[in-house]
Amino acid sequence: MGLFNRKKPPLVGLDISTSSVKVLELSRNQNQYRVERYAVEPMPQNAVVERVIADIDQVGATVDRAMKRCGTKLKHVAVSVPASQAISKLVRMSAALSESELQTQIEMEAEHYIPYPLNEVNLDFQVVGPAEDNAEEVEVLIAACRKEVVDDYLAVIQSHGYQPVIVDLETYAMENAYGLMAEHMAGGGLEKVVAVYDIGATSMTLNVMHSNRSIYIRSHSFGGRQLTEEIQRRYGLSYEEAGLAKKQGGLPENYQPEVLKPFLEALCQEVVRSLQFFYATSPFNKIDLVLLAGGCAQIPGVEKLVASRVGAPAAVANPFAGMTLASRVKPQIFANETPSLMVGCGLALRSFDP
Repeated sequence: MGLFNRKKPPLVGLDISTSSVKVLELSRNQNQYRVERYAVEPMPQNAVVERVIADIDQVGATVDRAMKRCGTKLKHVAVSVPASQAISKLVRMSAALSESELQTQIEMEAEHYIPYPLNEVNLDFQVVGPAEDNAEEVEVLIAACRKEVVDDYLAVIQSHGYQPVIVDLETYAMENAYGLMAEHMAGGGLEKVVAVYDIGATSMTLNVMHSNRSIYIRSHSFGGRQLTEEIQRRYGLSYEEAGLAKKQGGLPENYQPEVLKPFLEALCQEVVRSLQFFYATSPFNKIDLVLLAGGCAQIPGVEKLVASRVGAPAAVANPFAGMTLASRVKPQIFANETPSLMVGCGLALRSFDP
């Protein structure tokens, strides 16, 4: 299963996370993208634990419900594995090597980059471009994931008759969607240092872009489940009821000052701490913009609070800003979901790769 397949049929983006399954279908007319269909289906509790599929049957059934709710007629999908379950490395190779020679060379040297036997991983590579300081070399992105992880995703998708075409890495799906937003930045995003945060139910992933390429990735445990569990504990609700109340409102007056505010402060502390790690391990000492994605980016005002703590502009990520919507897609409801659909967008865009 290639991570970067070249020829493929039209497909949908399928984002499987701890809290939900997101499905997205896009179309394109010349350079204009359109959102055709999408769906978000809640994931049963503990079906995915710490980004690892724990119950293939439950996750497969959730994927099937999401695909049917979406209404797509497509059966081919692009799915992604979490960054924490994969390894990626940018290496240099001779520009004179053919593709087959490059593959042989990478397989020979892969043990230097991957801490697992080659027969236990799915491995792929892609030439990124020429090395900036040496015309005789090219930069090659190597990506690998343990077969047992990939096999679980394939089993989930195939269990209800769908066909996996691409297995991507979440961070590169995120980068793919980021490219749409970079088009609307001054200078097309070139020379900009942008920190993209994907803050989901159980994990926060920082993906730093420089000149529209990912230069730093770091994931750690922090997410919206902490807020859901505190609502559950504080107000005596079930986990499902707490999740709905978090999204729909209707909680007591003390929710904002006593529950939500401490959570947002903790979120900001995690953001600041992760940026300090980035500064300590890179030549950069500032960022130009923070983009927030994932379920936690849907909390009203979170971007203003993050901006005040980081000292840089912050915004909620929206790769759909330049897209049109099919008549079946309700704009207001879709707008509320866009922060959590960024990975799905990057995966759906794979349908249009050369």
